[in-house]
Amino acid sequence: NGHKPLPPSQQPQNQPSSPQEAHHLGSLHHHPLGSSPLVPLPSLFAPSPTKRHSLVLLLLFHLHRHHHHFHLLLLPRYTSFTLLSFVSRCHDFDLFVCGFCDCAAGVAELKKRLSRPRCNYSDGQWVRHSGEPRYSGTSCKTIKDGQNCMAHGRPDTGYLHWRWQPKQCTVPAFDPAAFLRLIENRHLAFVGDSMARNQLESLLCLLATAEEPDLVYRDGEDNKFRRWLFRGRNATVSVLWSPFLVKGVEKSEATGQYHNNLYLESVNERWASELDGMDVVVFSVGHWYLHPAFYHENGVVLGCHHCPEFNHTEIGFFDVFRKALNTTLREVSRRHDSSPGTSEKLVVVTTFSPAHFEGEWDKAGACPKKEPYKEGEKEMQYMDAEMRKIEVEEVAAATEREGGKGLRFEALDVTKMALMRPDGHPGPYMHPNPFANGVQERMQNDCVHWCLPGPIDSWNEILLDMMRRWKGESK
Repeated sequence: NGHKPLPPSQQPQNQPSSPQEAHHLGSLHHHPLGSSPLVPLPSLFAPSPTKRHSLVLLLLFHLHRHHHHFHLLLLPRYTSFTLLSFVSRCHDFDLFVCGFCDCAAGVAELKKRLSRPRCNYSDGQWVRHSGEPRYSGTSCKTIKDGQNCMAHGRPDTGYLHWRWQPKQCTVPAFDPAAFLRLIENRHLAFVGDSMARNQLESLLCLLATAEEPDLVYRDGEDNKFRRWLFRGRNATVSVLWSPFLVKGVEKSEATGQYHNNLYLESVNERWASELDGMDVVVFSVGHWYLHPAFYHENGVVLGCHHCPEFNHTEIGFFDVFRKALNTTLREVSRRHDSSPGTSEKLVVVTTFSPAHFEGEWDKAGACPKKEPYKEGEKEMQYMDAEMRKIEVEEVAAATEREGGKGLRFEALDVTKMALMRPDGHPGPYMHPNPFANGVQERMQNDCVHWCLPGPIDSWNEILLDMMRRWKGESK
């Protein structure tokens, strides 16, 4: 590395005079298998990398002859760093490994990396990508029919060949093996509405390229509560339906209830009761707040949204959404603090994903775009921007309240990258072969959720980087 050895006057005086002495020093300690063999060799000083390598190879030869355990050989301290030379044996494959580790420089580099400003993944553009998707509509078994655009006959494939490029950095390619290592012996849960499910299914497809998961639990209408196990890593991934996060009763035509009812003072216990067993929680809600609803707090009806036929105060959903998110994040903190011995927890809020309806939802051509928007081509609507702003601000407030308590809050800010992808929705291909009998007068379109594979896969690339940073900084 360009570092000069110590001058002769400062070199250790008890250097080995011969390879035989070096062998003797390397053979001082015999360790039973399973202990922590550490053989310090402060007197071994090689003035050049070539001689140092030769010495280690010589010791490797003697270890091969006389030892059957792992050994570490410590070289002396230099002026600006300490080199650690090691020789080890892997008994599973009968292999020997030798090398050099710059310990001090490695720690310094780690500190340097962790102190760098974080990349702003939310600001960038979609650029063409020639690579193929990591999975397909036939190779992944967990894609919901409504998002399986390829299998449903979507003829264009250009939407598959784009990648998100932030202005100041690069999103690392998704590494399924690395993701599974991060959640080994842990539980990752997606909690929210159908966008949470959409992101979960994207992640399952990406991870399944490394290991197929087993569905170990399902419950609820349309399997809204499911859990998978990656047995190779004892890693659990689950999804829990909760479109408001707070306690709520959903509207239902079957029961004649056409308004949602939200109870803003308490969270939905269906997911919150499992919180202690979750190591990473990804919340994703928003679209259900746009629907007509009554708002309750402490037994009192505060008002409602879009209810002109009732004698209640009309309340905008922005303040309600903020209050519900605030209630949720505070309750996560309270339960974490009140559970002694609770492991570190990462709480991620995926920001609002805009819809792209450009026509009637039940007419052909509702979301007809075939390519992403270019920078400046599409302005974010006020509603989309405000929903995102509330989420980012509430995550920041939670971070300020709870910093240093083993609880980390992050905003997975995908609003702009989602806005720029009008081409990534199923549209009419939420149903199989929608044009088999020609263009119908009425044709249902999905311009909210995302095709799989599709743009939403990039969200999980960023999630992986978040989790890497979380684990690295916690260590």
